[in-house]
Amino acid sequence: MIKKISSLMNYIFNATKRETQQDTDVEVLESTNEPHRIILHNDDVNTFDWVIECLVKICRHTPLQAEQCAMIVHYKGKCDVKSGEMKELKPMCSALLDKGLSAEIV
Repeated sequence: MIKKISSLMNYIFNATKRETQQDTDVEVLESTNEPHRIILHNDDVNTFDWVIECLVKICRHTPLQAEQCAMIVHYKGKCDVKSGEMKELKPMCSALLDKGLSAEIV
């Protein structure tokens, strides 16, 4: 009986150890694969309609999503409007800047 309990405890310990190692491996992968984000900043120049139109055309937002982002930018001062790989975000951020919006990639 003691031998069975000891074997069971060893099994549980080793299984927990493997799960902990897997969790650590996943955390390392997640921290090195973080996507970049386009942050849109508030300004006193552009209208809500213009910001919404730009987000729909450039960032491929739905009209509702673009409207929500515009509201967040207005009330909070900034909003993440797109996340992804740098090569995908650079042209979008440049297009937003070309349209007179204040945006950056972080």
